Amino acid sequence: MANPSLLILAGDGIGPEVMAEVKKIIGWFGTKRGVTFDVTEDLVGGCAYDKHGTPLHDDTMAKAQEVDAVLLGAVGGPQYDNLDFSVKPERGLLRLRKEMDLFSNLRPAQCFDALADFSSLKRDVVAGLDIVIVRELTSGVYFGEPRGIFTEGNERVGINTQRYTESEIARVARSAFELARRRNNKVCSMEKANVMESGILWRQVVQEVHDKEYPDVALTHMYADNGAMQLCRWPKQFDVIVTDNLFGDVLSDMAAMLTGSLGMLPSASLGLPMANGRPKALYEPVHGSAPDIAGQGKANPIACILSFAMALRYSFDMGDDATRVEKAVEKVLADGVRTADLMGPEGGVPVTTSQMGDAVIAALDASL
Repeated sequence: MANPSLLILAGDGIGPEVMAEVKKIIGWFGTKRGVTFDVTEDLVGGCAYDKHGTPLHDDTMAKAQEVDAVLLGAVGGPQYDNLDFSVKPERGLLRLRKEMDLFSNLRPAQCFDALADFSSLKRDVVAGLDIVIVRELTSGVYFGEPRGIFTEGNERVGINTQRYTESEIARVARSAFELARRRNNKVCSMEKANVMESGILWRQVVQEVHDKEYPDVALTHMYADNGAMQLCRWPKQFDVIVTDNLFGDVLSDMAAMLTGSLGMLPSASLGLPMANGRPKALYEPVHGSAPDIAGQGKANPIACILSFAMALRYSFDMGDDATRVEKAVEKVLADGVRTADLMGPEGGVPVTTSQMGDAVIAALDASL
């Protein structure tokens, strides 16, 4: 059987620093677990523009279509702010999502007990939180036509169109139901069916997919504004939340802050199955390129490490090893090991980016 294949696109800013720690863990799997990954590395974002004049070269895009999974660090930086919109670093990431048809964005929000006091909410509200928001990623108001700024009479009008087809809703609903079956078998679908026709269709299609294909999964519906309130009131009532592109963008960022640190959060963007049955997939930390701390050893690599854990679980059928990585991270945090973003009033053991990676490796060794 061929080794699992992985394309690493470290990108810009702190991307190469956090990715270096993931590469340590990939090496650990080869040495200690006998699992070898076929790893290819390439450029995306600003560094790709610097070399090729485009944020994603066609050859890189072709590689992304061929591998089992893509692992991305971060893109962007102030030196690229004045570039034409068509070649900004972020366009490389958007091209990957679009051409790989990565329609299902999984955003976990997990609050490790050692970091519960970092949240702006009370400890008992967030301690032990473990939910996933499934956001539709390739349609909706960000892509609908017509769109633009037009002149009507004597004033300008900005137009964006919320548009969804049945098939677009159905496939992301299936993604949420399949995920729920691996977790606590519970899905809450969020929309605005009270004021939006697209919301009515969303609710109808999600319910139809449930009734025909996933009757074993508990399904509830909630208006997205109430969902935002409930995430702040008692987030542990949820397990898997599925919602559209716009509401998913807002709700996943809200859920991210429940955990206390953006530097801790991974994500997965999944598409349709390939010939080998695995979904096309891109994994990336939620945080940005953080150019203000790039090259200083201050970046937290945990979100990127946990993104690799998600790849183990969803792309490589290595769920036990994914859990092993997650438990190693949990132990390191419980031991008080802290990068700069995690240093709170209670203190801790301050470490650099590389030292945090070494601590996770040590915890993995201890797990054997």
